[in-house]
Amino acid sequence: MTINDTLDQWDRQYFFHPSTHLAQHARGESPSRIISTASGVYIEDRDGRRMLDAFAGLYCVNAGYGRSEISDAIAEQAKELAYYHSYMGHGTEASITLAKMVLERAPDNMSKVYFGLGGSDANETNIKLVWYYNNVLGRPQKKKIISRWRGYHGSGLMSGSLTGLELFHRKFDLPLQQVVHTEAPYYLRRPDAAMSELDFSAYCATKLEELIENEGAESIAAFIGEPVLGTGGIVPPPQGYWEAIQPVLRKHDILLIADEVVTGFGRLGSMFGSTHYAMESDIITIAKGLTSAYAPLSGSIVSKRVWEVLERGTDELGPIGHGWTYSAHPVGAAAGVANLQLVDKLGLVDNARDTGAYFTAQLRERFQDHPHVAEVRGEGLLASIEFAESVSPLELYDPARKIGPAVVAALAGHDIIARAMPQGDIMGFAPPLCITRDEIDTVLDGVGRAIKEVLG
Repeated sequence: MTINDTLDQWDRQYFFHPSTHLAQHARGESPSRIISTASGVYIEDRDGRRMLDAFAGLYCVNAGYGRSEISDAIAEQAKELAYYHSYMGHGTEASITLAKMVLERAPDNMSKVYFGLGGSDANETNIKLVWYYNNVLGRPQKKKIISRWRGYHGSGLMSGSLTGLELFHRKFDLPLQQVVHTEAPYYLRRPDAAMSELDFSAYCATKLEELIENEGAESIAAFIGEPVLGTGGIVPPPQGYWEAIQPVLRKHDILLIADEVVTGFGRLGSMFGSTHYAMESDIITIAKGLTSAYAPLSGSIVSKRVWEVLERGTDELGPIGHGWTYSAHPVGAAAGVANLQLVDKLGLVDNARDTGAYFTAQLRERFQDHPHVAEVRGEGLLASIEFAESVSPLELYDPARKIGPAVVAALAGHDIIARAMPQGDIMGFAPPLCITRDEIDTVLDGVGRAIKEVLG
């Protein structure tokens, strides 16, 4: 690693990094990693160190790195038309085409897609649309949003409030009052070890019903949830969870927002998590896999039910008063078109299903019986290993020991990138959807070495 060079100095002097210990970085106490190139599932830093990225950046480089089909589409769009806004009915060939492509892949009850830039602004859009929806329907008191503890929905004011992780609330005066949280569908950490998965799903539905009763159903507008908990631990729902939750929402006329920023466009081995789990979503949040992160773009897919009310609102009130300068940016939209074409051409959804099943099965076979592995879990190309002091009874490690980060750091020592998930000793995986079985075996071998080095 190049020490105290000019670029490293500039990095520490001028660059405000997200989700970083600011003081340690500025003082030079933590490493600075400057990435220079990437291809397939590998990234390379400026010093020539090549690493297998088993987290696809931040769950987002679905098609893999170095895809000229996408970068060429970006360049061509920038040369032809780098920007025009989408206000007042304006569009571009790329944005219109991408909207059609998204709706062709979305569940049948979806109607329109609104494009933003990132998952956080998409969820901010969603909440504004939900509030507008209820105002048009003459229900101005129906405004609270139910989220779940350990959910992740962004870093804005409302999206950060929806997020159910302490790190994203601490000293930010969040969550805001309009957001309330309910039980996380985290079977490993269920309150009674004797509960079956179906029992625990029923328990989660009961806790949701109690929350609605306490808050007043007339005050609650929507429920937001990731099909699979992502940053909160990569936790697939227990058996029967969405089947138990959705009747409660329908009973109280509460909209369902499916946050598919991570799961959309193939990550679970299905095009959408909503179809994977038979969720009848009213709004679907998309980002990451929409462009494989080659350009910033997000979206809010709106159902026919919601769209009809939005149309009615503009007939009564005039043009809808919501928009971002870069909504439906043509360069991002061009990246999205090329990316979705590539997802189809390469069969990445099927690969996520088949290679993902192999990955999770091998993780379980190799590591589930380790005395400090509490659980191996996964769905598609999302997987995680949770570590614990003891497994039966479950006794979690003291967070101050930072066991999960230590294992992830040891894995990085073998040139493989995983993620230490917050609020637990959890190692998370979300590799590019193009990863092969041989590359999965490389990850598995590295994980075995890392666990042995840290836990024995």
